[in-house]
Amino acid sequence: MVNLSFSDDLTRLPPWLRKPIGRASQISTVQRIVRQRQIHTICEEGRCPNRGECYANHTATFLLMGAVCTRSCAFCQVEKGQAPLALDPDEPHKIAESVSLLGLKYVVLTSVARDDLPDQGASVFVKTMAAIEHRQPRTQIEVLTPDFRGDRRWIEQVVAARPVCYNHNLETVRRLQGPVRRGAKYERSLFVLQTVKAINPRLATKSGLMLGLGETEAEVLETLEDLRAVGCDRLTLGQYLRPSLHHLPVHRYWHPEEFERLGQMARQMGFVHVRSGPLVRSSYHAGENDIQDTAHAKDHEISN
Repeated sequence: MVNLSFSDDLTRLPPWLRKPIGRASQISTVQRIVRQRQIHTICEEGRCPNRGECYANHTATFLLMGAVCTRSCAFCQVEKGQAPLALDPDEPHKIAESVSLLGLKYVVLTSVARDDLPDQGASVFVKTMAAIEHRQPRTQIEVLTPDFRGDRRWIEQVVAARPVCYNHNLETVRRLQGPVRRGAKYERSLFVLQTVKAINPRLATKSGLMLGLGETEAEVLETLEDLRAVGCDRLTLGQYLRPSLHHLPVHRYWHPEEFERLGQMARQMGFVHVRSGPLVRSSYHAGENDIQDTAHAKDHEISN
């Protein structure tokens, strides 16, 4: 039986959540390059515990359109409550240059929500993807987009730019959407994923949940069923960690064995790429399957 005796003291992290930050040299190299160009990564803005590992594996997640979000989700560490930053017209080229300098094989492009922009920022995703493809045509690109207010036009634009995976996170179960994701809607997020599949059935779709916000296992499984119902292929499950006292508290820490069991159940439901563990985040090992698939395809071409 899983021992959850630690849960009466949620101010202390359980041992499985204590992880070394990674090699300082790899982290400092990425920090130097992005700061010189005044661009952002969610790895740094969100203080991701896996960033050292990801940098070592030649993957990173860039945060488009500044570091100020127009929404005020109660779990997120990204800055909010201020006027959003003006768009930098050179940002796509700066990111492409950084991808080249860092030798990244796989890139995830995400963004703050930009409800102030007419197209919700969809065109910035497209321009950045084009800039990376021009400079580093072998680098694969996954997008992790906001919901674009459910406007199919902007989803279509991003899908047409040909990412290898389209990610949009539900973040939590239906019951907790209001207090956790202010400004977002459960059904609207499902619609985004469903629309991507309707536009291009061959494009992999992905979503993620944070556990520890007060959800039950039954609610998690119901959410996974909802994701499968709209054709979602890939899944991440990770532990919510409170960024500060101004954010939602942790209700409980899920044990690694529970994450493992949920991952197995997700695979049985039909998810083809599942990452489930306390320190898993949306982009954790994101490119593993796609890079392997591409390598196999190239080997096949050579052998023939």
